[in-house]
Formats: sequence, structure tokens, C-alpha cells
Amino acid sequence: MLTIGCHLSSSKGYLNMAKTAVSINANTFQFFTRNPRGGAAKPIDEADIQAFLEYSKENGIKTILAHAPYTLNACAADPSIREFAKNTMADDLRRMEYTPGQLYNFHPGSHVKQGAEVGIQLICEHLNQVLYPEMTTTVLLETMSGKGSEVGRSFEEIRDIIDRTELSDKLGVCLDTCHVYDAGYDIVEDIDGVLDEFDRIIGIDRLKAVHINDSKNPYASHKDRHEKIGEGFIGTDAFERILNHNYLRNLPFYLETPNELDGYEREIAILRGLYKQEM
Repeated sequence: MLTIGCHLSSSKGYLNMAKTAVSINANTFQFFTRNPRGGAAKPIDEADIQAFLEYSKENGIKTILAHAPYTLNACAADPSIREFAKNTMADDLRRMEYTPGQLYNFHPGSHVKQGAEVGIQLICEHLNQVLYPEMTTTVLLETMSGKGSEVGRSFEEIRDIIDRTELSDKLGVCLDTCHVYDAGYDIVEDIDGVLDEFDRIIGIDRLKAVHINDSKNPYASHKDRHEKIGEGFIGTDAFERILNHNYLRNLPFYLETPNELDGYEREIAILRGLYKQEM
């Protein structure tokens, strides 16, 4: 069965997100842990979480994905920004334990003219401070498009972060289709080659989730502008191959396209139509 969902607002709590997901024929969802442009997080509502866990079990909600705020930059040049990133992620990971065994995704960061080597070192220092042995959450490094000074634009950079992280068993990867296409990985013409390269460099067992987005820009543009499914440069035929690839078909897929709820519902229907139940 295809596990597919979209990004939902967390403002009304976990149970509301689960019910919204079910209403649009989704069986998972992604959400921001807090304001994506700020640092504040709502207090944990344990009654809401218990109701969410029961509702999810009854309605087949699969692995959910929490997304760190965009303001989190673990390799910023400014030490105060790095301190904010550390405190924010540490708090998020504590809060994630109220819903055990889920996924937490973050953008590795932007090195801001320090160079990728310095950026990777700072990201690893950050992870070595916030990851802890007892946590049940898997932290995902998101593949990036390579705009500006982003770290994570190549499989090699992600591998380097994993190798330098002490509790690397707590790390996985979220592959963003728009980002990797914009970064120069041709998932339209050579999805097999791209995933074989991922397996060779990172290890396919590290791949835990997919952000499924079309791209407003052409291959290797390094732009990072998401488009609705089938309306960009990746296209519907490529998404059919992506959804049904042996390395990907059993992973959770999360839409981050420029849509409202009704648009997500239409895209979920499209993607379910492309998915082959038996291979």
C-alpha cells in the first residue's frame, strides 16, 4: 500500500492533523514542530497526543514526519544562530518522544561563505550535542538543491555528515525529488542510476522518506522551487517510475507542493493512481 500524505498545519494539534489527513485519503502527514520562521513551540497536550495515537491506530495513519523550522541553521557563521539551532532541535527531539518511533527532518544548513568543509564540521558538532542514545526518533538529513551556500547538495556531503556523527545509527535521509533534480541528479531519465549512486555512497538502508515534489526549474538549475505534481520539469511519467521503484515504493511520501488542502487531495489521488499495488 502506498503511504502518502502532505504538509499540514499543526496549530490545532495532532488529532486534528490525523483527521485532516484521513479526510483527503492520506495515511500519513508532515508538520512543522513550531513556527517555521520563528522559535516558539506550543506546549505539549498529552491528551491530544493520546487521542492521536488511538485514532492513528484505528485509521491506518503510518509514520509521520516532523520538520524542523527553516530558521534552524546548524552551520551558521554566527554562534548565536548555531546556539538557537542546537536548543531548538534538542527541544524538538525531547518533544518527539511523546510520539515514539517517528521521523524528524531538517535542512543541514548553509555555511554562509565559510566553505562546505567548515559547514559539515559544524553540523556534526551540532548533531553530536543533540542526539542521545535513548531517543526513538530517526533524524533525517534532507537532500538539498545546492542554491547559495547550502550543505547537503551532494550524496557525498550527506555521507560525510553521517560518518562524522557519533550516534550515526540515529540518522537517515529524506530524498526531496525537486531538490535532487535541481542539484543535478537526473531522476527523470535515470532514476535507477541515481538510486544506485545513493546506495553506493550513502547506503539505501539510510533512505527513510521521500518529499515528492515537481520542480518549477529545469535539471541542475540549483533553484529549489517546488511545483505541483505533473506541472513541472519532472513530470507525471517520472513520478510513476519513482513511486514504483523497488528502492522507494515502501517508503512514506510527503507532498510539499504549492497547494491548499483540495489541491493536495487531487495530487494524492493522482499519485495513488500511478502506484502499482503489485510488482
